[in-house]
Amino acid sequence: MRTLPRQMPHHRAQGFTLIELMVSIFIMSLLALMSWRGMDGMARAQESSRERADAVATMQTALSQWQSDLDHMLPAYNSTAVDYDGRVLRIVRFYGATELRVVAWGRRIIDGQNRWLRWQSDPVSSRAELEATLLQASQWGVRPTDAQVQREVSLASIDDLQIFYYRNDAWTNPLSNATSGAPPPPISPGVVPIPGVVPAGNPPPDGIRLVLKLSSGQALAGTLVRDWVQPTIGGGKS
Repeated sequence: MRTLPRQMPHHRAQGFTLIELMVSIFIMSLLALMSWRGMDGMARAQESSRERADAVATMQTALSQWQSDLDHMLPAYNSTAVDYDGRVLRIVRFYGATELRVVAWGRRIIDGQNRWLRWQSDPVSSRAELEATLLQASQWGVRPTDAQVQREVSLASIDDLQIFYYRNDAWTNPLSNATSGAPPPPISPGVVPIPGVVPAGNPPPDGIRLVLKLSSGQALAGTLVRDWVQPTIGGGKS
């Protein structure tokens, strides 16, 4: 008797259907998108933190230089040790025991932005050089030469800058607070006078207030106020 061959059991082919494959691809795409957004957000936060840290460090350096310029300002000389004309604050200061320079702080529009700037002169050694350099500092604030631009440092983008003097127990606008006929304060011990520059003129104010309105849209914004007090008045502290 002839035996018929046994039929093998039929098994369904294993694998994903088209719908399952499409759902899997969609889920993986969604996870990849969420991961990319998370990484992008972390990168943006890190960049923002870095920019803010750089801006804070720059501002701290600028304010330290501001304080140093004022701390080393001449007590009172033939040309006023400190003067503000509404645009530029000019300071006559010592570097070391005898080297005299003029520094200027002001603002000017550069590439469409109002910038806070600092300028510093070469050393001066006579009254004539001092007077000429003070004039250069004033001109720098309005229409600087190429040589003067090379000596300036741009510090921050600002919307406004204000200066106030502290005299007679009150903060006032320096342009309306001129004092004439007052005797000059004594020269600091150990200071060697510059030839041709003798004590005279108005004494510096007891304090100077700097008010900066930093431009919005940058890492550091808002209003910054910095008060400086004469070291002889503030016990050596500003």
